[in-house]
Amino acid sequence: MVNIGQFNTLTITKRVGFGLYLDGGDLGEILLPKKWAPEDANPGDELEVFIYLDSEDQFIATTQKPKAQVGQFASLQCKEVGRYGAFLDWGLDKDLLVPFNQQKQPMEAGRYYVVYLYVDQHTDRIAASGKLDRFLDKTPANYKVGQKVRVTIGGKSDLGYKAIVDNAHWGVIYFDTVFKPLRNGQQMPGTITKVRDGGRLDVSVNAPVAKQVDQLGEKILAYLRTQPNGFAPLNDKADPETIKSLFGVSKGVFKRTIGGLYKAERITILDNGIELR
Repeated sequence: MVNIGQFNTLTITKRVGFGLYLDGGDLGEILLPKKWAPEDANPGDELEVFIYLDSEDQFIATTQKPKAQVGQFASLQCKEVGRYGAFLDWGLDKDLLVPFNQQKQPMEAGRYYVVYLYVDQHTDRIAASGKLDRFLDKTPANYKVGQKVRVTIGGKSDLGYKAIVDNAHWGVIYFDTVFKPLRNGQQMPGTITKVRDGGRLDVSVNAPVAKQVDQLGEKILAYLRTQPNGFAPLNDKADPETIKSLFGVSKGVFKRTIGGLYKAERITILDNGIELR
């Protein structure tokens, strides 16, 4: 079965002057135009291709890699607004349509929007929607604390960043757990930190503490090397905002790190700061 709007591994059936024909199963033979066809490919070989409808509503294959596939969320730039809706740049020759009735607010050329890609069941055309809620699972999320997930930033709330977890559920990344700004559409690994009543999810996108400590230790040493006499007025009494602005971590991680550097005899902890040994 060929999945429209996704990558498929298809078998070449024949080579013609204008490209390759691939076995599309129930969809029949699908053309891979010459400009995207590998020169050394032959009938019987398998190719990984992306399937969509061209401007003449014919199924077409490409080896181009779109910025998102059907069933995924992504932040895409609006190229123009036309008669039928907004057209987004998704990395293919044919732009991606967001119909007017799928826009949460009127889209404007040049701006980026987080959208969900889907296949229109009536036309088989790939389209996108800015109305994200309708494509997320409404049933309570079944996750465990500590479980690793994939996160897409889908906006902000009063509490923090709205996180789309595994392309399926809403979660929240609280502002006070993030040490650098996140942008809409940004994708990253995350960890479930709490599953609340009704399956609501709290998510962290910070590295594990041990990894943060290792990375921070090198940052602190490098910072001290730039300071006069290798001294900085920072210790376990330092202001948390100062630590956050300098190193992008919590005070707790900072204290744990300088403790480790002290035990390793890399720094000296003084009443008024720290210095290189």
